[in-house]
Amino acid sequence: MIRPDGNPLVTRMRGFGTTIFAEMSALALAHDAINLGQGFPDSPGPQAVLDAAIAAIAAGRNQYPPGRGIPQLREAIAAHEQYWYGLDYDPETEVLVTAGATEALAASILALVEPGDEVLAFEPFYDAYAADVALAQGALVPVRLDAPSFALDEARLKDAVTERSRVLILNSPHNPTGHVFSRAELEAIARVAKEHDLLVITDEVYEHLAFDGREHIPFATLPGMRERTVTISSAGKTFSTTGWKVGWACAQRELIDAVTTTKQFLTYVNAGPFQEGAAVGLTLPAHEFAAIRDGLQAQRDLLVPALRDAGFEVSPVEGGYFAVADAAPLGVTDAAAFCRELPERVGVAAVPMSAFYADASGVASLVRFAFCKRPEVLVAAANRLRNATL
Repeated sequence: MIRPDGNPLVTRMRGFGTTIFAEMSALALAHDAINLGQGFPDSPGPQAVLDAAIAAIAAGRNQYPPGRGIPQLREAIAAHEQYWYGLDYDPETEVLVTAGATEALAASILALVEPGDEVLAFEPFYDAYAADVALAQGALVPVRLDAPSFALDEARLKDAVTERSRVLILNSPHNPTGHVFSRAELEAIARVAKEHDLLVITDEVYEHLAFDGREHIPFATLPGMRERTVTISSAGKTFSTTGWKVGWACAQRELIDAVTTTKQFLTYVNAGPFQEGAAVGLTLPAHEFAAIRDGLQAQRDLLVPALRDAGFEVSPVEGGYFAVADAAPLGVTDAAAFCRELPERVGVAAVPMSAFYADASGVASLVRFAFCKRPEVLVAAANRLRNATL
């Protein structure tokens, strides 16, 4: 029998970032600090979405839903893609409901990556990407985005591609940097994907949270990309229901069939009544999506000035839940140690950006703060930061 400590896969997967989040949350609790480390909102979300799930539970629809998701959610996902982006997906054959975007990512990578295949991912990246590639016995190839803009370096992407490259993972709006990839950047990525016949898995969970008039452009809308792209999103970030774990993947039938084959042996199915809530959320009028976006943008604008007043240099925050702050002007050379001290010293918790890098050299002073909290919580955090001696 192979024991966990002797399993090379377990060894590879340890330390992919999750531990640091738990540690910072524990420190926040221990010191009664405001937790801006983990990226989950503390507001209830749209009432119509919550009511639909409550009604489904009360009506007894609490057993296994259909394997690919309840019909009304698959239809709502397809209608959402058509309404917002002009993308046409068949809800019967090209849409799959998953246990959050996290499962959609895992199922897609496990389905599409063979042992030894290389998977390109823009670094810094959500830690699940590295773990999923390890599970698939692939090789993760980081393509670094440099602070403070975190913009695409097309030459660096081209240089990263080899004959073993199979899949590229694209996340926009980007976690943890807040960068929203421009059309020019996406077109450059598409050129590389076509030239090297790469499949593309896109993580678009922050799709409705692009700020300051920026446009979120789904990669599948670019010429020639729909047929080679698995588009992933979820209800959690938009509707403040991260605990429901309702996500989805959209792609051409052959790709969705492959992802479904893997997904059925992960969770099988999940969140039946919550799927009904997500279906209602996706049919909300456009002005409600705008209000959600504008609320997050206003929350960003509460926190970022306070970080600057405290002495941080803050990267542009173009979308999503997070702000990246450079603590180097404060004399910080070890962001992990700094974050361990922050809850007790200041009463605010954050996470070091090193958790999002395969190789954290050159980013030792970068810290990520979450602003997806109620305005009054952010005001309190801002006051603590401004009044602290860092």
